[in-house]
Amino acid sequence: MSCEVIGLLEAKGQSSFGTDLDDTVLMPLRAFQRRIAGNMDIARVYVSARNGVDTAKVQTGIERLLRERRNITPGKEDDFSVRDMKQVVQVTAGATAVLTGLLGAVAAVSLLVGGIGIINILLVSVTERTREIGIRLAIGALEEQVLMQFLVEAVVLSLFGGILGIALGLGLAIVTTAALNVPFLVDPFIILVAFGFSAVVGILFGYIPAHRAAHLDPIQALRHE
Repeated sequence: MSCEVIGLLEAKGQSSFGTDLDDTVLMPLRAFQRRIAGNMDIARVYVSARNGVDTAKVQTGIERLLRERRNITPGKEDDFSVRDMKQVVQVTAGATAVLTGLLGAVAAVSLLVGGIGIINILLVSVTERTREIGIRLAIGALEEQVLMQFLVEAVVLSLFGGILGIALGLGLAIVTTAALNVPFLVDPFIILVAFGFSAVVGILFGYIPAHRAAHLDPIQALRHE
């Protein structure tokens, strides 16, 4: 059957349910019923409500109208279904919240493991540099200065790991989006938050070794060697 094409829809890609939104043809209803379907049936009707209107009331009104048009007497079950997209969105949001919680738990464990690694590295550094710390304290260095020195080292160490993690995450995201043929979108704010979080982790987990180094006894530190 030959048809005249009067326009093209804008490309949308796949929906969240995996449906190809570009695999769609729009045509007059009567032409479809007479020339293609061969009947007057309508399988699905989409209804939109004005802004501010309670969709639950709209759904109730549609159900009442359909029962009346289909001559369904009281007490009998509906032979149709009315779905509110708000319910679908709520279900999707619930599933997304669960996945976000699981990913958050994994991230928390990863941060804890990384923080313990920072503590161990800096404790070893403090042990190996005991004489250096003792000399600095003996010649007049303040405890705050030694504390700040090791905190800066902890922050630099964690930021270096954060940069590697961000680069690895972006690389995997680019490969994944290219394989799935979906757009690659980057939120700079999220990257800044991840970068700042790395610094916070370095400060929190680096404080214990830095505090230990700052409170070394200079005499005992020099005798350590």
